[in-house]
Amino acid sequence: MMTHQQRVLDVLVEAVDTLTDDFDLIEFLHRLSTRCVELLDVDAAGVMVVDQHGEFQLVAASDEKTRLLELFALQHDQGPCVRCYQSGQAQLNISLTPSAATLGFDPFAARARAAGFTVTHALPMKLRHQVIGAVNLFGSRLRRLSDTDIQVGQAVADVATIAILQQRSIEHSHLEKAQLQAALTSRVVIEQAKGILAERHNLSMDDTFDTMRAYARPRHLLLTDLARQIIDDTFDGDITPNGSPDRP
Repeated sequence: MMTHQQRVLDVLVEAVDTLTDDFDLIEFLHRLSTRCVELLDVDAAGVMVVDQHGEFQLVAASDEKTRLLELFALQHDQGPCVRCYQSGQAQLNISLTPSAATLGFDPFAARARAAGFTVTHALPMKLRHQVIGAVNLFGSRLRRLSDTDIQVGQAVADVATIAILQQRSIEHSHLEKAQLQAALTSRVVIEQAKGILAERHNLSMDDTFDTMRAYARPRHLLLTDLARQIIDDTFDGDITPNGSPDRP
């Protein structure tokens, strides 16, 4: 069984992969969201970033219910993740229970409780004074994050920030945000493909995404390319309904 230190090291190793030519930003940020759940005492995580138009967008989430909750936050421009991005300051140990003090985002809190969460946190994705997004954390138990968890969580957010800014720096200055915008567009394509496979194989959205990742990774296939093949009905492989890909 992997130790906590080994998992932290894995995050750093994955960050090094962002220097390669075939770096997949969506896959990387999704892994970071799942790493947050593994490393911290939380049950779910989401990653939001600002796009080339200055709009806050959801890029990755550790599971489907969290993705829907984050979309609700964006649609209503409320919640700790939105507040964290706007202020550039961490939002920690926020109780979502009905008895909590007025949060200023009660509709979001109610939606979060319906999803099974009782506490939330948000950590800024920023380098110096440049804020590009936030990492949102959710827990089903009303427990404060330890100082160690906060440090590790912020380190993960910093790794995500550096990865995105590294990708931007590869391009010419007027195209700095193009890769991120392409990632956001890719996310739409991936969601469409998830819907197709979920209906075709009677899978949950979470199982469908895991199935796509399990198929794409050993074949060095970008998730976006796989999704486009599924949408265009040009995919000639075999993704089995139980979530295990056929082996080459």
